[in-house]
Order: sequence, then structure tokens, then C-alpha cells
Amino acid sequence: MAAAAAAAAAAAEAGAAPRGLCGWVRTAFRFATDRSDFRRNLLVNLGLFAAGVWVARNLTDIDLMAPQPVP
Repeated sequence: MAAAAAAAAAAAEAGAAPRGLCGWVRTAFRFATDRSDFRRNLLVNLGLFAAGVWVARNLTDIDLMAPQPVP
């Protein structure tokens, strides 16, 4: 089992596509948390900023205190 994990890690490091959901999550987490790559950090920060702007613009018109329609 350890040999399979080591082989999978070596394949992922070699640029092969990650396999399964766990591989994708591990790759995304490693991509988002690599502290030594300026371009990667810039891309992640701009993506988070854009997501925050999208949420703020799309949720500002919801009035949570408004009476709800009765079916």
C-alpha cells in the first residue's frame, strides 16, 4: 500500500493528472497553500477576491426581513 502511495505521489509530481477526488483535493490544496510561488498566490488571491465580489453583488438585493409570499 505504501508503494502504491509513493508511486501515485511520484506520478503527481511528474505532472500527471491526479486520480480520484482525493487526488484533486490534494492538488488543489497544495496549489492554494504553496507560499513560495508569487504568481500562484496572485492567482489564488484574485480568484478569492472575484468570488467575494460576486457574492457581495448577488446577495445585496436579498432582503431577509421582507415578508415571504404565502402559497
